[in-house]
Amino acid sequence: MTNSRRLTLRDVAKQAGVSYQTVSRVINNHPYVAEATRQRVLGLIDALDYRPNKAARSLAGHQTNTIALVASDIYDYGLAQVVISIERAAKAAGYDLVMSIAGNPSSSSMQAAIESILHWHLDGMIILKPIKGFSYVDMMRMVGDLPVVQVNSQYDDQLAPSLMINQEHGTRLLLEHLLQLGHREIAIIHGPSDHYDAVARQIACDAILEETGLLAVAGGVGDWSAASGYAAMQAIIGQGVHFTAVFAANDQMALGAMRALREHGLSIPEDISVVGFDDLPEAAFYEPPLTTIKQDFARLGENSIAYLVECIEQAGTQPERRLIPPYFIQRLSTAAPRT
Repeated sequence: MTNSRRLTLRDVAKQAGVSYQTVSRVINNHPYVAEATRQRVLGLIDALDYRPNKAARSLAGHQTNTIALVASDIYDYGLAQVVISIERAAKAAGYDLVMSIAGNPSSSSMQAAIESILHWHLDGMIILKPIKGFSYVDMMRMVGDLPVVQVNSQYDDQLAPSLMINQEHGTRLLLEHLLQLGHREIAIIHGPSDHYDAVARQIACDAILEETGLLAVAGGVGDWSAASGYAAMQAIIGQGVHFTAVFAANDQMALGAMRALREHGLSIPEDISVVGFDDLPEAAFYEPPLTTIKQDFARLGENSIAYLVECIEQAGTQPERRLIPPYFIQRLSTAAPRT
């Protein structure tokens, strides 16, 4: 077949009478392809002299120095910082990075995002999936023996290669700070229940308070936004319960909670102490500046590339969950409760 236009994966698929996903799986040596189909596709690849991007070296058994990042969301501040760090670290390690972003956090959208990138012959893949659904087992059915490292998504797959900032430790640092100040009546605004970080912080809150014989005196749920923190705080105040401190599961919800407290004539921290989580750049400029947990998003991105490269270049690397410690940042939004 002679054509001045560069052949595409879809051209091969049409000639072979299969889907382009099947061709990508053959190129990536995916195990779940019928042998007859595999041989037909490989024969056409050879006959048509088709080489997808850097796959000429790959088909000869060499690395392409190309890795993929598949993400369910990059619009949150923390996730955006992780993506920037991954891109920089990949370049520093000598790898090109291709990216595919899911249209929404659903399992079908994540599957489509992975499928759309499999025509590249990849050395490895990072999955940035902070929302539940589409398990590691599901991923591996699609990518075969391709090395994969998950970021912020290990709780349903304990044996998967994964990295996450230690949410339990960060939660403990905040609650111990409040307890050491003398707070015993603490209201909590949790994050959305389909997010790994939110679930981890909620589980940690319950366990740490139980250790001290306490329970949250009131609780609410937000969607990470300042508006949801404001609404949750209004609802808590409306319950008429007495509390001296608020643990908000992220800085943005803490900002909304602080607005609601002020509207009810409460001062921070004189009447109510407030803590957040993340250490957004703006958190130091809240009024008052927010006591919070700093998540090292840059280190999370860098370490995810280091782990993936280790999996690619060192056969037999054992899958494990790797945790990155967060840091406690004390500012002016917390104080001892009024006596």
